[in-house]
Amino acid sequence: MKEPVYYIVDSSVLPEVFSKVIETKALLRTGRAKNVNAAVKMAGISRSAFYKYKDYVFPFYETRKMKIATITLLLEHIPGVLSKVLDTIAKAQGSILTINQNIPIHDVAMVSISFQTSDINKDVEELLNDIRKIPGVNSLDIVSRE
Repeated sequence: MKEPVYYIVDSSVLPEVFSKVIETKALLRTGRAKNVNAAVKMAGISRSAFYKYKDYVFPFYETRKMKIATITLLLEHIPGVLSKVLDTIAKAQGSILTINQNIPIHDVAMVSISFQTSDINKDVEELLNDIRKIPGVNSLDIVSRE
């Protein structure tokens, strides 16, 4: 995956749609707009323009935002399996943000983990493969990556 390249550019030379995307994101973040439809209407852009640029346009102060991965796992109900998963993430310098674990049904539990990836000391794919190799990890799916 190619690393993004960022530029600092005076907003006065950019197309107006970029400022409108940032405005839309602020309306959503602050709760002044309840959903994307309301936010784009208030900002004066189309939904398609917002979705086209939302992952690429940020105010200057947001460019160093933490990167987050969210994964779901099916873990066998064996003592220490979740601990080994968390330890693998910690050894790679990943910082756990949330853990949600369902009760085991038929000796398998669904677990969702979100963790910060900006400071990890290996490729995210390599880390996920390390987790997949842990005995008791039946499956691992990536829900999202920022």
